[in-house]
Amino acid sequence: MDLEKPNLKNWRTQPHSAWAFRNVREIIPTAEIQNNPKKIWKLKSKQVSFKKECLIAMGKETALDAVVIAKDDSILYEFYANGAKVEDKHILFSVSKSLLGLIAGCLISEGIIRKDDQITDHLPELRGTAFDKATISHALDMRVDVDFDEDYTATEGPIIDYRYAANWNPAPESMQNHDLKFFFKSLSTKQGSHGGNFHYVSPNTDVLAWLFEQASGRRYNELVSDYLWKPLGCESPAYITVDRSGGMRAAGGVCAIPRDLARVGLMLAHNGNKEGKQIIPKLWLKEIYDSGDEDAWKNGTFKEFFGSRSMHYKSKWYVCNNDGKLLHGFGIHGQYLFVDPVKKLAIAWMSSEADPLDPNLTDRTLKVVDEIRKALA
Repeated sequence: MDLEKPNLKNWRTQPHSAWAFRNVREIIPTAEIQNNPKKIWKLKSKQVSFKKECLIAMGKETALDAVVIAKDDSILYEFYANGAKVEDKHILFSVSKSLLGLIAGCLISEGIIRKDDQITDHLPELRGTAFDKATISHALDMRVDVDFDEDYTATEGPIIDYRYAANWNPAPESMQNHDLKFFFKSLSTKQGSHGGNFHYVSPNTDVLAWLFEQASGRRYNELVSDYLWKPLGCESPAYITVDRSGGMRAAGGVCAIPRDLARVGLMLAHNGNKEGKQIIPKLWLKEIYDSGDEDAWKNGTFKEFFGSRSMHYKSKWYVCNNDGKLLHGFGIHGQYLFVDPVKKLAIAWMSSEADPLDPNLTDRTLKVVDEIRKALA
């Protein structure tokens, strides 16, 4: 009996996900993130000797699709499995949020927005909702008080309505006209005050993408192109999923080839600089590394996925403080971008793990990355 083809109902489940995660635009409408094909950042190929068995074993254990390890200006190692190829644009899920965090730094540096601006200063449509009196900084740091539970196994509640609105699940007839903006307006506060403990809520990021559009006069996919893909010299266009009204799913919908995600990491490993050109403001990266609230993290909703590691979360980035700083973006089903600023090392990691979140696999992945960092010291 033939398996059902990947579709909007099953695309995030195995065995469909291995194909669907690198062919998202066959299932969901998207908007292009343009690169500049005339100015590609040509990375060198440099062979290094380190034990790759840990990656091969990890691939069998976690449905690893692709890994690109890069250092300085060179690709040291590439790994592809599950039918994945160099040119495949793999969904990043919540690593997409980390890209938005970089764009925020650029917009703030240019004076287009301020991090202490209230969200409703730019989006008056959200007055009277959960986002009333919340600042851009609150949303960047996941400290907005929203009555929303990011439970990926839920079968009802706001997270299901969110998926309908984002065009990620087939919506019932009664919700066919609901989009992300409609959904944002339905959210209310939980306790009534912002700036408390870390509370992971994906819609915060989509709200910021809408705010960035309003403040800059540009669509969010254009901002990703203008501040990242073009100046970085990415070798391939990326794309982002959109809702039925064209609203951008900045929280999880960016799809890109692994090499280009590694380029983002290399730029960050060089303190936001690419071949002498500053792409991301140094002060913004310093703030990400040094000013996160560890207590807000410890008392928050995600710490169990990272064990006893000393960590904080700042502007959509996770920062591990054990054994030297390790910056990373993290997405469900095993998506990561790791950045070691001391070793000038970047690791783009893409998977199609069965479960959205698995603390054991997250811990295993971090341990393998630590092995790689030590081997390439």
